[in-house]
Amino acid sequence: MVGFPLLLIPLAVYNIIVFLMPGVSFTEPLIKLTLMSGEEWQITLSDMLLAAGVLLLLLEIIKAARPGAKYLTDHLLSLIVFGAAAAEFVLWPKFGTSTYCLLALLALVDFISGIALRTRRRAPAVAAASSARASMSAPVTNDAPQSQPIPAPVAAPSPQPPAAPVPPAASVAESVLVDQTPPKPSVASPDLQPGNQPPSDTPKP
Repeated sequence: MVGFPLLLIPLAVYNIIVFLMPGVSFTEPLIKLTLMSGEEWQITLSDMLLAAGVLLLLLEIIKAARPGAKYLTDHLLSLIVFGAAAAEFVLWPKFGTSTYCLLALLALVDFISGIALRTRRRAPAVAAASSARASMSAPVTNDAPQSQPIPAPVAAPSPQPPAAPVPPAASVAESVLVDQTPPKPSVASPDLQPGNQPPSDTPKP
């Protein structure tokens, strides 16, 4: 949906007054207000058109600041409004006034502010898109800590029976000495048994 350029309203009112109501003056006071200081404030038609233009410009900026509120066609319409107002100010004698110049200047501010807000809103979107593409092209690394295997519970050792008391070394040595008996000499020949005399090779006389 294309947005309507609000700055076209005061410019259109100015054109209607110029072409359809030539007897209306823009400088004659329409309203007179007495301030607290005692000064009388005279409000003319030009003042009312400029005040309306400023308020409408504020609404245009608020509309342009919303994300996705203004399209490129809206900015082109604002540019066309400014171009038409500038052409009338330069070419037509009845539009060569300060009031109409200020209204055309407000239309220019509307166009420039819309372009600036659109560029400022587009820059973070482009940066986010480029970072998303970079993250998709980069290899995915799993930085999450890997789960370590849970060790199996170790069974408590079963209680061992108390060991027998170890005898002292002196008693062990004494028992060894008592158990040892002197070995008997082994004789291979019965003639060499104790108490037997060895045979002699010499004959008896």
